Amino acid sequence: MARRIDFYDDPEAPAPNSLVPSMNVVVTNDAGDILMIQRSDNDNWAVPGGAIDLGESLPQAAVRETLEETGITCEITGLVGTYTDPRHVILYTSDGEARQEFSIVLTGRAVAGEPTPSDESREVRWVPRDEIDSLTMDRSMRLRIRHYLAGTADGPYIG
Repeated sequence: MARRIDFYDDPEAPAPNSLVPSMNVVVTNDAGDILMIQRSDNDNWAVPGGAIDLGESLPQAAVRETLEETGITCEITGLVGTYTDPRHVILYTSDGEARQEFSIVLTGRAVAGEPTPSDESREVRWVPRDEIDSLTMDRSMRLRIRHYLAGTADGPYIG
């Protein structure tokens, strides 16, 4: 199986050879739990997300990726921030792509569906906020979720 390997400020990281606009969505339910997936390519926990396809808007991509990865239909409600740190490089072993981080993180509210795994997610579940820190995830994903939990009173994160 192809793997995803995240490097951060690592001299052993491959040189980036692509930059792909992508997004993540912090989707919540009525109880305030966060929709999380255990990724099938690295076993880390994450919020749903992926690349934006040609011909689709950012919100359309967010709704599509969330449904594909989780079985949950959501509506987009806001913006957490932008994440473009060139020290974060993502290697995809299937084709040698070494991607520089470029992700826009949105918020969403679940409107239909039941958590259902896909080819991209080993497990999908609603996670109470106080259990997020116990999950294994990449530092960049943890940062995105912490920014969401802290709120955007000072505006979205730009980094």
